[in-house]
Amino acid sequence: MVRTQVKAASTASADGDPRSDTKGSINLRIEAQTRQLIDDAAAVLGKTRTEFMVDSARALAIDVLLDQRLFVLDAERYHTFMHALDNPPAPGPKLRALLRRTPQWSS
Repeated sequence: MVRTQVKAASTASADGDPRSDTKGSINLRIEAQTRQLIDDAAAVLGKTRTEFMVDSARALAIDVLLDQRLFVLDAERYHTFMHALDNPPAPGPKLRALLRRTPQWSS
């Protein structure tokens, strides 16, 4: 197993907060084969190992977060979705009972 260190720079915030420009480090323990694979891929792109790993991790992090917030529908499914939002089902007995309960934090 190989120990590798990645130094990542965060981007400055829009208001110029200097704390946003600080750099930190991430230590990883990875197999030698994986490290070589990363080095080979970085070389193909003309990047350092650190640049490649930070760029790759950042891109995946953005995808993961967008996956939780953004979804795309074709026109038919969009209209079906909007119809469901505009016409929710009538409250059933379980929902009515839940809404009658006093929340525990209000007791």
